[in-house]
Amino acid sequence: MAGLPGAEQGSGHEVLFERRGHLGVVTLNRPKAVNALNAGMVAAMLDQLTAWAADDGVATILVQGAGERGLCAGGDIVAIYRDILAGGTQTAAFWQDEYSLNSLIAGYPKPYVAFMDGLVLGGGVGISAHGSLRVVTERTRTGMPETTIGFVPDVGGTWLLAKSPGEGGTHAALTGAHLSGADALFLGLADHYVPSENLSALAVALESETAEAAVVRFSQPAPPSELESQRSWIDPCYASNDAEEILRRLRTLDGDTGGEAAAATIEAKSPTAVKVTLESLRRANGLTLDEALAQEYRVGLRCLAGPDFREGIRAQVVDKDRTPRWKPATLAEVRAADVERFFAPLGDLELNLQPKETDHV
Repeated sequence: MAGLPGAEQGSGHEVLFERRGHLGVVTLNRPKAVNALNAGMVAAMLDQLTAWAADDGVATILVQGAGERGLCAGGDIVAIYRDILAGGTQTAAFWQDEYSLNSLIAGYPKPYVAFMDGLVLGGGVGISAHGSLRVVTERTRTGMPETTIGFVPDVGGTWLLAKSPGEGGTHAALTGAHLSGADALFLGLADHYVPSENLSALAVALESETAEAAVVRFSQPAPPSELESQRSWIDPCYASNDAEEILRRLRTLDGDTGGEAAAATIEAKSPTAVKVTLESLRRANGLTLDEALAQEYRVGLRCLAGPDFREGIRAQVVDKDRTPRWKPATLAEVRAADVERFFAPLGDLELNLQPKETDHV
């Protein structure tokens, strides 16, 4: 979607804010980067959403992305890579704001409508899937691909995927698979399916109608979820808490199920990230979102200090040779004690979520 005329501007025009009727519109405005989030955009959204929560003239929030490629391809990992080389201090501050924003969205006192059209990855999931009315389309390609770059799902992704039916969330997290809109509905990452050609009309309706009524009016039945159709082998294979056992089970399946392909995909990821992701998902069970965000922050800071996150970004985005050299190179070499260290308390460096000033609204 194109940027909005007459919009208020934030973060060097990289995120736009506009009031239309009783609708507050947030438009991520970095279309050439598929609206990847940077620190300025996150800070601007946090401030504006906090202000709109207390504004009686705003009844509903809409979040969308500029351009035709997607809502948001995630965090700006090139910026993170440069910061890692410089010590990682700016990324830690960015995550403090980003996770505060995720928490604010999850508890937002007004309907929060997210157009999850096109690419919605990583940090894009964080600003959409915690909302109250999450809309996918036939163009949606969503997921948490962090293991591909030696990282672990964050922005509350471990919490969301841990709550998904069966072991679908475990499969999605370990493989980093891109998921369709129907898959997102199945996993609980979205609520409604609207053809992309109807999003503009839905946005107009949100200016004057109640959010729930408008979204329901434009919603249509979603096509079948391919991921849901694979539960017969996904659930038993991924039920183990041991990554090597999951691979063994996947490789014992009949060749036409997709088990061998899933195993090969997981085996190409960072072994450390795979094991820490699996442990993160298991530990997220029973946590609140804020507790899961605090856990993800601990894990994230340890990833910043380790070799695989930097190497994964280098291989996928900087040099683009697609041949990361993981350390350790195999799952067997990643010991339980190595995984445990990612979850150790941070002391004074623990996540400090910004207080939410929305309870009185």
